[in-house]
Amino acid sequence: MTATVTAPRRRAVISKRAVLPWVFLAPGLLLALVFKFLPMGKGIWLSFFKVRPFLGDQWVGLDNYTRVLTDHRFQDAIGHTLLLGFGQSVGAIVVGFLLALLLEGQARSLKIMRTAVFLPVVTATAVVGEMWRLLYYPTSDGLINHGLSFLGLGPVQYLDNPGTALWATMVMSIWMIAPYNMVIILAGLAGVDRTLYEAAAMDGVSLWQRLRYVTLPAIRPALGIVLTLAAIRGLRVFTEVYVLTGGGPAGSTEVWMTRAYTLGFTRNDIGGASAASVVLLSVTLLLTVTVNYFRKRGDVR
Repeated sequence: MTATVTAPRRRAVISKRAVLPWVFLAPGLLLALVFKFLPMGKGIWLSFFKVRPFLGDQWVGLDNYTRVLTDHRFQDAIGHTLLLGFGQSVGAIVVGFLLALLLEGQARSLKIMRTAVFLPVVTATAVVGEMWRLLYYPTSDGLINHGLSFLGLGPVQYLDNPGTALWATMVMSIWMIAPYNMVIILAGLAGVDRTLYEAAAMDGVSLWQRLRYVTLPAIRPALGIVLTLAAIRGLRVFTEVYVLTGGGPAGSTEVWMTRAYTLGFTRNDIGGASAASVVLLSVTLLLTVTVNYFRKRGDVR
């Protein structure tokens, strides 16, 4: 009799435990549905229309996609996006890895240093952009140009020169992203077996060999996460470009997102901007799946 009574109660407890997490997730899921997934679906829907406020939207099929992909401004933006995304991703991973190696440890001073280094990640991008605009100030009053003056070098027009504006933006992006990668890599380094380092030291291996054969294989999962985030972030770069250069000068720093923003909010071409956003979403998903696939294959090996 006791068994027949406790079995339904046990099932009831299990069902409550299964439902309880969804109760806590419900507010967040509702907000995501209203402010993310529904607008995303609306954007995909509008990409097939010529949006005409107060006149009624006109169905154009794939014309918006054709127009976006054949637009020379978007084609130039693709090149800028790939160059900036690849450069900032590789640079941020390398710098983040070096910072993690330098700041690894349990000393209190290292914890303070890690906190200080991480500040660019939690600082508003608009504030960071304005700070770097002051650093790049095109006269000798700018901090960087003032330092160059001691070397006898004239002031450089970092943001006003089409040949240097994209690279200057890349440097700022690396400065912002590298501390975030550092934290992830530090978490990977914390799980490395220290006896491997001791064995390597006894065998007399060099520092480079220790990094190559001990450290890098051990932090492969952390590097996989960093690469996945870099793939997503690299293609969706927008804020740092918009704040620092606005896509100029002469479109030399215009990336896919700034071009889509200009098309939608300056030229009021909502259909074309939606099509550009859908293309970017599709490419981002494809790249993310590809990176995850090769990352899992590497983990299996």
